[in-house]
Amino acid sequence: MRSWQVERRKRTRRLIELGGLVVKARVVDLSGDDRAIILGALLWMADKLKSNQGEHARALWAAMGKKAFALERATEKPTIPQEWPRDRA
Repeated sequence: MRSWQVERRKRTRRLIELGGLVVKARVVDLSGDDRAIILGALLWMADKLKSNQGEHARALWAAMGKKAFALERATEKPTIPQEWPRDRA
């Protein structure tokens, strides 16, 4: 297999995994599959990470994500709590 094909497959897998996170967090369902809402939310998140509150947001969101992954592993099924604590980031 050529190197560009290997790199293309790696990129495709990464994009699929990232899309899976969007689905796992129910963003697709909650937004009504509205791509503008999803993109707007991601842009807001990027702005927040670049702001002076970026480190706080990064720590808060990382903790929430780790908790969700741990819960999923513990229950052996995809489980995201219906209500997360309100984000103060």
